[in-house]
Amino acid sequence: MNDLSFLSALIIGLAGGIHCVGMCGGIVGAFSYAIPKGASTQLYAITYNIGRVTSYTVAGALTGWLGQMVSQQVDKGIVILQFLSSVFLVILALYIAGWWQGLTKVEAIGSLFWKVLRPWSKKILPFKSPLQALPYGAIWGWLPCGLVYSVLTWSLASGSAINGAKIMLGFGLGTLPIMFLMALGFERSKTYLQLPVTKKVIGILLLMFAAFQMYLTFQNSLK
Repeated sequence: MNDLSFLSALIIGLAGGIHCVGMCGGIVGAFSYAIPKGASTQLYAITYNIGRVTSYTVAGALTGWLGQMVSQQVDKGIVILQFLSSVFLVILALYIAGWWQGLTKVEAIGSLFWKVLRPWSKKILPFKSPLQALPYGAIWGWLPCGLVYSVLTWSLASGSAINGAKIMLGFGLGTLPIMFLMALGFERSKTYLQLPVTKKVIGILLLMFAAFQMYLTFQNSLK
C-alpha cells in the first residue's frame, strides 16, 4: 500500500458521502441543537469532524498493526488480506447501490460495542465551547458503519500501523465535504445525493474499482 491507497481512500470517502447523508443526517441534526444560540456552526463542525477523523485514523492504525501481525505469521498473508479488502469493496458497492444490504450484518456486530460507548457522548451535551465538540466527534467516529468497516479492511491489508492510519485519514478527509454541507444545512445537496440513480452510479464505479483491485491482488500473488 502506498500514497495511491491514501488517494483511493479519499475518493471512496467522497463517493461514500451518499451513505453519510442517510447514516449521519440525524446525528448532524441533533448536533446543531447542541450548539449555543448565536454561536458559529462552522467552528463547532470543524472541531466535531477533527474528533471524528481522529478516531478513524486511530482505528486505521490499530487494524494496520493487526494486519502486519497476520502478514508475519501467515504465508502470503498480505495478499489474502488485500483480496479480502477487494471483496468488502464489492459488498460496499452493492450496499450503496441498494442491491444487497449484507453490510448491515457487520454493522449489527459493531452495534454491540457502540451500545457501551454511545452513553458517554450524551454526557458532553449541550456544548459550552467548540472544544467540547472534539470528544463528541471522537466518540461518534466509532458509530457502526458498513462504509467505515469496508475501508478498514484496506488498513488491515496495508501491512503497517502507519499505512493503515494514512488510509483511514484519507477516507476521513474524503467524508468532510458532505458532513460540512449537512452541518451548514444545505438540504438540496442531500436530495441529489439520495437519488437512486446517484447511488447506482456510485455503486457501479466502486465495482469497477474493486475489479481493478482484485486484478492487482492477483498480480501480487504471482510474485
